[in-house]
Amino acid sequence: MSAPDVRSLISALGRRDFLRAAAAVTAGGGLAACTGLAAAPPALATTGTPVPGGPLQPGQGDITGDHYLDSTPDAVRWGYVPAIGAEPVLTVRSGQTVTIDTVSHEGILEDQGRDPVAWFGERGVAADGVLSDAVAIARDYRRTPRDFDTDGPHVITGPIFVEGARPGDVLKIETLAAVPRVPYGVVSSRHGKGALARTRDGGPPAGITLDEVMPPVATDGRALGDPVRQGNVSIFTSVRPGKDGALHGVMPFGDGNEVSFPLRPFMGTMGVAHLPGGAENAPELNSIPPTLGGGNIDIRLLGEDSAFYLPVRSEGALFYVGDPHLAMGDGEVALTALEGSLRATFRLTVCRPGEGTAPSVAFGYPFGETPDAWLPIGLSDPDGVVDGQGTDLNVAMRRAVVNALDFLEADKGMDRATGYAYLSAAADFAVSQVVDRTVGVHGVIPKAHFHG
Repeated sequence: MSAPDVRSLISALGRRDFLRAAAAVTAGGGLAACTGLAAAPPALATTGTPVPGGPLQPGQGDITGDHYLDSTPDAVRWGYVPAIGAEPVLTVRSGQTVTIDTVSHEGILEDQGRDPVAWFGERGVAADGVLSDAVAIARDYRRTPRDFDTDGPHVITGPIFVEGARPGDVLKIETLAAVPRVPYGVVSSRHGKGALARTRDGGPPAGITLDEVMPPVATDGRALGDPVRQGNVSIFTSVRPGKDGALHGVMPFGDGNEVSFPLRPFMGTMGVAHLPGGAENAPELNSIPPTLGGGNIDIRLLGEDSAFYLPVRSEGALFYVGDPHLAMGDGEVALTALEGSLRATFRLTVCRPGEGTAPSVAFGYPFGETPDAWLPIGLSDPDGVVDGQGTDLNVAMRRAVVNALDFLEADKGMDRATGYAYLSAAADFAVSQVVDRTVGVHGVIPKAHFHG
């Protein structure tokens, strides 16, 4: 069934009746490879194993996927996501796995000098401790002209063509492994961005004063027009094993003090082509706002052993990734998480309408899953910058609740009134992030609550 066919059915039946019909049709069957969460193959561990002293350079070390993709300058888009019909850099079959060496944007951006060897060197990292693909992208990327004030920051790798995927399907993305490539990361706060940013007219956002803006207003050098003088604050963070044997990020502060926290690696950006083509740096393809095609979704639960379901709008789905995180708190309030390059392995599986292999909601909206919970998602403006940009967290919350109700009704057989009461009594709704222009909320519905 094509995407127009699905939309026609939704229009004819109404969204709620369409979801009921989909649930009834799909109740009995489906591809085993696309049902639930499949077991991950053996992979490099992110807990209990020290990170290497040097970086995990492209192609080195264990690669567990059926395919491998590295982030060379010609395989990435810097600040933009692929459009429908974009030329793929790799083709895989449905159900196959791919290992991707992703590259963090931190340390290579214009406000950091676009020279990772120099920038990380000032923070005690030897030249051979910097990833060669990060160096190559910073030095050689020419695909689109870079405009620091306009472009997204993310290094987007892909797209990957998944054979058999067609509009109207769902692409199931299972994260099987997410391994830190370097023993360090960076958290950055930039002027005009983050939860405590000034408004466009220079005033404070609602609820705080100018004295409470972060970074402090006095350090704001955006008017100078030089990225390196714009007052970016980057906190370099070492990674080392903690007392529990797991990897921790460590931030020093004050006189000999430090704060440490466990790593929880995940990809901030996982998406499929969502909008028609045009210029590769068209505003609607900016990598910052998440959309119905996923993208910069920034949900920290979507790490190892998770699944992410996305509605397909392009032949081959055209899967892409970027924005690797070593750790993130819900909200991502300072603008970035603990950013750090990851070697991530994914299983990519096509799920078709009528097979019962994906949540009904996922045929029209992103949806997440962990071994313990279902994750309905709400976005404030799921078309990104198309027709303006909505940043109302209340809108995202309402959409997450509606999507949760649709899931409970269509996929779990719960009447809507009981579902609404259940969500209020026992489910959690968390702020995914408040910094990506389109803000997000995700629900957490524990699987253990459901019996029979």
